[in-house]
Amino acid sequence: MTAQALLKGTCAHNTARQLWRKQLDCKRNYTSASAYICKCSAVREVQRSLRSKDRSACEVLEQYLHRLNSTEPTYHTLLTTDAAAAREQAKALDQQIAQDGTSSLGALAGIPIAIKDNICTKGIETTAGSKILQGYRPPFDATAVARLKAAGAIIIGKTNMDAFGMGSSSEYSDYQVTCNPCDPERVPGGSSGGSAAAVASSQCVAALGSDTGGSIRQPASFCGVVGLKPTYGRISRYGLIAYGSSLDCIGPLSSTVEDAAIMLGVMAGQDPHDATSSAAPVTNFAAALPSINSLNSKPLRGKRIGVIAEMMQGSIAPGVISAVQNSIKHLESLGADVSEISLPQLDLALPAYYVLAVSEASSNLARYDGVRYGLRHPAANLRSMYNGTRQEGFGAEMKRRILMGTYALSAGYYDAYYKKAQQVRTLVQQALNSALQQYDLLLSPVAPTTAFKIGEKSEDPLSMYKEDLMTVPLNLAGLPGISIPCGYESGTNLPVGLQLIAPAFGEEALLATAHIFEKTVQLQKAE
Repeated sequence: MTAQALLKGTCAHNTARQLWRKQLDCKRNYTSASAYICKCSAVREVQRSLRSKDRSACEVLEQYLHRLNSTEPTYHTLLTTDAAAAREQAKALDQQIAQDGTSSLGALAGIPIAIKDNICTKGIETTAGSKILQGYRPPFDATAVARLKAAGAIIIGKTNMDAFGMGSSSEYSDYQVTCNPCDPERVPGGSSGGSAAAVASSQCVAALGSDTGGSIRQPASFCGVVGLKPTYGRISRYGLIAYGSSLDCIGPLSSTVEDAAIMLGVMAGQDPHDATSSAAPVTNFAAALPSINSLNSKPLRGKRIGVIAEMMQGSIAPGVISAVQNSIKHLESLGADVSEISLPQLDLALPAYYVLAVSEASSNLARYDGVRYGLRHPAANLRSMYNGTRQEGFGAEMKRRILMGTYALSAGYYDAYYKKAQQVRTLVQQALNSALQQYDLLLSPVAPTTAFKIGEKSEDPLSMYKEDLMTVPLNLAGLPGISIPCGYESGTNLPVGLQLIAPAFGEEALLATAHIFEKTVQLQKAE
């Protein structure tokens, strides 16, 4: 390697580190004399450098691949990387810029993005974190992935997850355990833990996750990043490997609210491949975000926010309560009218969710039998092949949920369990919709605890299920919610997430409020 090439590589690496530091430490003045620490949009920063030709798409990609290669042995975030294809995409983008300029660049041109392993990517192994799909390479892209690519995004690989999304820690992956970049001895959350950890460790600009009962928001809270669960039907589920079809949503994880808004705008919209996708109008969510320079001293004046009382009680960690209470004070300082609301129906949400989710899972996972794709157990007859394939391919947690779901759907217990859970779902939906007629947004913690240690709860399924306490009501009701960092737990310095909830298809107002909060709040770790 020549000295000039070596110098160029070193400068590129230094530029990458400067970009990551700028993402985390960017300072701007906000209305008053006080300076607020705020995160800058990583997407905007990368695209600004491409438009100014400070860096090429290939240089940007190499910076993130270097970061990925240096941190992956510690964090274990990705199951599959596709560096060769990513380099080809970056090279093609540089050629396009050289020939046509930057005026026609897509909203995500040159942005390295990781994809959760249960979202289909053409030609890239997609296992949903399970051995039963080992070796499966989809012949098509999920609609969300196709739209990211059409906007110029560069796919760098597939992130680790609890097998088929069944878990809250990413420990139930059949391949590896992902570590939390905030503390490698702790879990990153689940089931989108690999995506959250990849963003938190700056291995990529942003990532896709899926959320069936909190699997985007809880990992975002544990890793200190932004996680958006959109309204059910806002983003097509075509190409998402199903867990609970009436609950599953695809959404972004990113370092800032603005980046989440950009990605939502790219992916949202009706899809003829998904009958449950909505025809609701898709606005430019990022453009609708208020400029930090245009805000007055009370930018949330008139905004009514309800704090869900039941989610601030019980076995919630004191450090989580403290961080959320400080966030409430900050929202009030911005002019929001914050008051408490009681929704006792939500106490029934978790048990109802676990009846419905496992019932749908037992049906969805029946297709994995060794006949069409994935693992096949060699056997003398068909029944033995079925039994052997499912015995080898499914882990203990998946078997547990399949058995529970099959039991709940059986003829003698359908009315007692599944039907009753659907009735509870209606009550939860009605309670949340009624509350959102009184308030613009609802507020709660994302999870009852911060990130717990690896192995602490993996042998205690009931304790693990309780991690979804605050998040599952939104999936039952199909409402949008976002997790944004709101502080750190005293003693551990682990991040705490704040959950904001909006009416169906209210993502624009949800993102605007989250953006204002993010840009104005001061988050400092204890010394």
